[in-house]
Amino acid sequence: MRRFVTFFFLVFLTIPFGVSLSGCSKGTATVYCNGADSGPIVGQLYNITLQPQLYGISLNQGEMGQVTSPTAKDCKGSSVSTSGFQYGVFLPSGQPDITVADVNPTTGHLCAGTWNRNSGAGIADYTTCIPTGKSGTVYVTASSGGVTSNSVPIYVHPVVTNVVLGAPSVDCLNDPATNCSPATANSLATASGQQASCTVLANGCCAQPIAISSATPYSGNSCLSQNQTGQLAARVYAGAGNTLQNISCLAGHLSYTPQTAAIVNIDQNGVATAAAPGSTLIVSNLSNASSSAGFFSTCPPVNIALTVPTGANSSTTNATVNQNFAQPISAIVTDKNGTTLTGINLQYVSTSQKTLPNTTTATITPTFPGAASVTAMCVPSTCNPSPFNAIGLYGNGLQVASNPVNITTPGTNSTYLYIASTQSFYIVPIDFTTGTLGSPVRLPYLPNSIAISNDGAFLYLGSATEFMEVNAATNTLTHEDPTIPGYVLGVSPDGATVVIADTFHQLVYLVSTTGSVSTQYGLVSTNVANLHATFSPDSSTVYITDGNQLLVHSSSTGWASLTGATNPGLTTPVTDAAVTVPSLGAFFAGATTTARGTCPITTVTTVNGQPTTSNLFYPSAGVTGPTTDRIAATNDGLHMLGATVTPTATLTDIAINSLNTTNSANPGQCPPAGTGLTFATTPVLTTVIPGLTATAITGVIPATDSSVAFVTYTGSGGVLPLYQPSASGPGTLSSVTLATASGSPAPVAPVTGVFSSDNTTFYVGTSGDNLVHILTRNTNGTFQDATPPIAPKLTDANGNVVVPNLLAQRPRKQS
Repeated sequence: MRRFVTFFFLVFLTIPFGVSLSGCSKGTATVYCNGADSGPIVGQLYNITLQPQLYGISLNQGEMGQVTSPTAKDCKGSSVSTSGFQYGVFLPSGQPDITVADVNPTTGHLCAGTWNRNSGAGIADYTTCIPTGKSGTVYVTASSGGVTSNSVPIYVHPVVTNVVLGAPSVDCLNDPATNCSPATANSLATASGQQASCTVLANGCCAQPIAISSATPYSGNSCLSQNQTGQLAARVYAGAGNTLQNISCLAGHLSYTPQTAAIVNIDQNGVATAAAPGSTLIVSNLSNASSSAGFFSTCPPVNIALTVPTGANSSTTNATVNQNFAQPISAIVTDKNGTTLTGINLQYVSTSQKTLPNTTTATITPTFPGAASVTAMCVPSTCNPSPFNAIGLYGNGLQVASNPVNITTPGTNSTYLYIASTQSFYIVPIDFTTGTLGSPVRLPYLPNSIAISNDGAFLYLGSATEFMEVNAATNTLTHEDPTIPGYVLGVSPDGATVVIADTFHQLVYLVSTTGSVSTQYGLVSTNVANLHATFSPDSSTVYITDGNQLLVHSSSTGWASLTGATNPGLTTPVTDAAVTVPSLGAFFAGATTTARGTCPITTVTTVNGQPTTSNLFYPSAGVTGPTTDRIAATNDGLHMLGATVTPTATLTDIAINSLNTTNSANPGQCPPAGTGLTFATTPVLTTVIPGLTATAITGVIPATDSSVAFVTYTGSGGVLPLYQPSASGPGTLSSVTLATASGSPAPVAPVTGVFSSDNTTFYVGTSGDNLVHILTRNTNGTFQDATPPIAPKLTDANGNVVVPNLLAQRPRKQS
């Protein structure tokens, strides 16, 4: 009573007196929300919101949790400050109850059970959650200044041991799923502002399944096409074995998160919208924890139709594109349901990236005259990815290739040629725009191998002592690494990875161009003749021959070691490799020429209601061909050319259709699970190469326009075999007689060679005269040795001139 009198005195006496003294009030005028002179006041607490008001909080028995910080606002929706909040829990009837769930009244810390209170003995209150074994739903609220928040449901249940994604339930009594849960009914009703419609059965489930959305139920036993929707549901279990209990109706609201967000979009009600091709694990978020619930699949491409537009409603797969001209290309991508896919991360890969670089956009731009085959590739993990244990399921996790498009860029270019020898410490450069030899580059150790990056920036050389790197622009040694000695087997088309075979330590290294080893694997062969490497045009896969072992490294699946004991079809040692065009696999030289496909043989099993796969990677592609020592593919995808010295020098032309025959309805896509890829092949020519006696085949080197190929060798004969493939049937085998230069001995054998990027010139290093011969193309496609050769005069440690058996070239624009 005394306080009321004091308040009366202050309001009705003190304030008017102050006003009369000052003449006017300097205080803030009271503003009411309704604009009148009574009611809620702007700036004072009016509303408290506690989240998640739609979906509540799920807790295992004995688990602790935390409500989110409430938001306090006035009647205009502006934030206001409070002195703090008081929290309480209530049964649906509104009666307090702390036996199902309890809350710290000042912090909002939750306990699925009962908090310790007044424990004494130095134990702080609200620090130990004591399980009561009760399951059920209670509600928590926050209050301050006479205002109480909305009620947030707290779902308490036995400890969740498993969540399985599957089709929504149609029988809530015998097979409950999350679409039977009262929590689902409550959240949908709250979101729509309606009353929840759910007659609860004895098992805690709604009597009838809840229509969450109009989306088709998604069970995980198929893929959905891009932009299709599917309704996710899950079954939640507690216990295991004989104690396994379906608690889907007690567990509260589940939310789902894809591990790979680009594959699918999932809203809070579990409606999944297929986005990009691929499959991904789905994680369920429940009881303050995440667990794998299943996976989702967006249908992969089954066909990529690649063309070059030529005008209104017309296109071609063989086009002439001028140098530096940006040429749009068209890739129409469809899935198994005939849906045209958009926004797909395709790579446009070239078989001759010195002249036509790879691109990730639908525009190609030749940088030099030459020829190349371009393929649009959908390659995991940037396109159609998959978890490892789901590779092959519904076609996800596998690459898909388009038909190749052949691009010719007319004109000629000059060449910068690098000449070296395994017996000399020097590299001699020559710039054919001037025709003069450059200053020799002194190497610290004898090189045993050479490779050049596609951009022509760096030369990579192996040695028995160290790995060496030379800047090709400045002709200077820029990097040495004695920790990775060996033979440089190749450099990836993107210039990021060098393959080095260390026969002393019997290791093969994949080395970044900065010099660090990214990964390594054990070799079984020490015979250098058996060690070769070739990359897929997109740089994602490298095949390494190692005698009785075939090694494959993929950026998506890592290393695979194939031997006769572990992989059917590898019955003879492999000595060389060539990737098919398009890159759906590779052919391997050996006593029997064989092939491997990129499509694994997939076995599907079901574990805990979810499909999973096991794969035999790089299985035999059903090819049994003649003996070859070295092998190469033509860029038009029509030929696999090989040569051998057993029993005499022999050339083989295998006509190839690398667009698989196992899945001929959709060439470029892997066949269904359980089946490997096969290639259609026909040996159209196996013939003795006349005029030479070879001790080893050192190379089969096709021109990038697929019109001709040369065979280099060690031995004798003084001729260079030349083969002109035919579009169908056998081609024409002939040879170029190597001319004897004035004042030099006769050439004995062409030991190595390299084409100019425009295919008009072939440079060949020869034994006997130790020169580099320059062969030029005739109008009929043949070549002649009529240009004076280059005398690099490479010398060994004793000053003797040695054979130039290491060559590399990069194109240069004509001056």
